[in-house]
Amino acid sequence: MATNPVENTSKTPLTLLGLGAMGTALAGAWLAAGHPLTVWNRTAARADGLAARGATVAATVAQAVAANRLVVVCLLDDASVLEALDGVDLTGKDLVNLVTSTPGQARARAAWAEQRGARYLDGGIMAVPPMIGVPAAGAYVFYSGSAELFEEHGGILAAPAGTRYVGADAGYAALHDVALLSGMYGMFAGIAHAFALVRGEAVAPSELAPLLGGWLAAMSGSVARTAEQLESGDYAQDVVSNLAMQVAGQETLLRTAEEQRVSAELLQPYFRLMERRLEIGGGEEDLTGVVDLLRR
Repeated sequence: MATNPVENTSKTPLTLLGLGAMGTALAGAWLAAGHPLTVWNRTAARADGLAARGATVAATVAQAVAANRLVVVCLLDDASVLEALDGVDLTGKDLVNLVTSTPGQARARAAWAEQRGARYLDGGIMAVPPMIGVPAAGAYVFYSGSAELFEEHGGILAAPAGTRYVGADAGYAALHDVALLSGMYGMFAGIAHAFALVRGEAVAPSELAPLLGGWLAAMSGSVARTAEQLESGDYAQDVVSNLAMQVAGQETLLRTAEEQRVSAELLQPYFRLMERRLEIGGGEEDLTGVVDLLRR
């Protein structure tokens, strides 16, 4: 996995298609870094502020694409990319697609771009707009696809946020993006359940918050252990609380939810997977075997 290649291209021009909240943040970062920038947006008025800062505003997508070799797309979705670039000449262009998509969509778009004479790089942005252009915020973007394109333009791409190249398979940026987001939403589910339990009690959310945050941080060590067990195939390696013990403890969690008049719908699907793993003989294992049950 490569990060932030260095290149002497601080003044290299580029084109950006799409000026929503994220696109506008990216544009501002590139302008601040000194890159001549051509922009296009369906609603042209959104470009006024960037024009005042020196951006060139193209009247059409075709004009914007023709202006520069490096073309970055930050539109709504995969369908909007197809619509915007329909009939536009991409021959010799370096197309970087930052639209949130699935791995399958990214692979299809890579083949589509290559058929039209362009090199292709897909990106998954791990940030919200206020983090863009702020190095201390820790924002970064997963990239996958043309290694040559990434090596040539990686320094430009790193101006708004850090870069992490995850492979020549164009679908891997989206795959990493969605994997991390899925883990995040699972955590949010647990946080929601925890706060629901204390709702209506003499426990202020602000009192629970540092305790919950600290506990989740402490438990994050299980991520590396799960990875090690998956790679070794030994799910009983370095087990602290085995599956049998944790399944036995489910009753207390579910009964507490019932007593507190809180739905257990966020916990029950995971608990059912734990029970299924125990039924096939994984009692001495960690929780890692649940991963295999999810595979279809």
